[in-house]
Amino acid sequence: MTSTSTELVADGKAPVLPDEGHVSAIVADVVAERARHLFGLMGNGNAHLISRLTRRGFPFTSARHESATVAMADAYHRATGDIAAATTTYGAGFTNAYTTLAEARMARIPLVLVVGDAPSTGLRPFDIDQAKAAEAAGVVTLVARPGNAAAITHRAFDLALQTVQPVVLAIPYDLATAPPSAPEPLEPLPVKPAWPAEPDDLERVAALLAASERPLILGGRGVLLARAVEPLRQVGDRLGALFMTSVMAANAFDSPWDLGIAGGFTRSHRLDVARRADLVLVVGASLNIFQTRYGTLFPEGTKVIRVDNEPDPGHPAADYIRADIRPFIEGLLERIPTASSTWRSQVPDVSEAEFRSSVPSEDPVEFGPDGRLNPRAVVAALDRILPAERSVVMDGGHFIGWAPMYLSVPDPHAMILVGTAFQSIGLGFGSAAGVSVARPERTTVLVSGDGGGLMGLADFETFLRATRKGVVVVLNDSAYGAELHQYAAKGLHNQAMLIDEVDFAAVGRALGAQGTKARTLADLAPLQEWLASHEEGVYVLDVAISQKVVAEFMAESVAAKG
Repeated sequence: MTSTSTELVADGKAPVLPDEGHVSAIVADVVAERARHLFGLMGNGNAHLISRLTRRGFPFTSARHESATVAMADAYHRATGDIAAATTTYGAGFTNAYTTLAEARMARIPLVLVVGDAPSTGLRPFDIDQAKAAEAAGVVTLVARPGNAAAITHRAFDLALQTVQPVVLAIPYDLATAPPSAPEPLEPLPVKPAWPAEPDDLERVAALLAASERPLILGGRGVLLARAVEPLRQVGDRLGALFMTSVMAANAFDSPWDLGIAGGFTRSHRLDVARRADLVLVVGASLNIFQTRYGTLFPEGTKVIRVDNEPDPGHPAADYIRADIRPFIEGLLERIPTASSTWRSQVPDVSEAEFRSSVPSEDPVEFGPDGRLNPRAVVAALDRILPAERSVVMDGGHFIGWAPMYLSVPDPHAMILVGTAFQSIGLGFGSAAGVSVARPERTTVLVSGDGGGLMGLADFETFLRATRKGVVVVLNDSAYGAELHQYAAKGLHNQAMLIDEVDFAAVGRALGAQGTKARTLADLAPLQEWLASHEEGVYVLDVAISQKVVAEFMAESVAAKG
């Protein structure tokens, strides 16, 4: 008979299991204390860690490729706001997750990646210096040892939260099953510096806002992290300002005066209104090239004030104030009276249903010049078909130009793009699986291109396994669309830019989902019927979209690059 945790040996004591009483077990116990879920893929370097957690029933989702381990954890954080945890083995397991680790670093995602590592005695022929590799991506590595396993794991979580960055926690192979030793004290974690709101800055900004005739407030993810959405909305309401957000703060203000996402995803009629602003207060947003529509979001000469507690990225047009966001906004609120006549009275259409409709005023026709579906018309139709209580998850690629423009979401945690910070594709299925785990009560809607979908195909199965109810929409142009519109348009040969058309609905059916191919808007009807009749399951809609329709953000990019 095989021994189990409930059997007794001759002396009446339970046997010691292979996944307890050592460094890996100690790390696992702290992970269980600090995180709510672990995403990973088992190998030699993390087998004991995972076994310790799964034996006790801790929630664990296995990927099929290591890149999805961090992608799932990253998306889990974006969907919940909670710190995330992932794990891979050493070597190839670590390097397979390197792209998603770099994405998490650039997107500033607080997560802990627990990895196996080379023995403490030195590299083996098949090892690499993982700490140096992580450092090259800007990620700190901490090492778990017999004398610090619990403390250093807590330190990893504390550091990830304080810096809003991923942290690697490495377990050397020869120490993974080593017994604990006398505790080694750690130096205290340095206190995160505070950036108080200076009274002179508050008075100056309050005066500028009060004197503005057409103020606009652009809120980014920093406002969410600072829990400053409500006071910032109150500032806007007192001024009669209009709002915009970054992608990661989509619908944060929950206001009828919100013009939507700033940058290349802005609807044309909303962009026309935003460009009338005479003063823009940017809070907790970086004003990167995407948010500023390659410098064309606001006319030259528009007064821009940016408030953040992060270093100034050097946006040339902004008056930068470094201050902790919530105290600064609360200080503004104390200094701003309620305006009697505001910009809102001049643009009443902003709050009307027609202005807020997903109907594509940009280009409402059903088909592109090549006879394939116009993606704008398709995604606008999907906004009316898909359940309102949804999470919208996007892979990277040219196709992302349409979902953020036309698909509404309940709150900022429901608009999730994993890959855009590092300009990666192929992370859609993994990140959507993480969102399904995080928010099972919502319908997970994954919007992918065919290029990225094929790259991440291994975790199509992971998404199906992790999802209670979901829809996969593949905007399939049989091409790498970004390259097609940037380089074929300039005369480069397009052979490597084209993809033989793959029917993702057929792939989904082979894996146990349901689905259809759509070549007309009428072909969306089966999805609508399925949504009305199914409480669970996944539906795959493969949409044959035009190669000739260029997304607004891509057109701006091409124009900026000349």
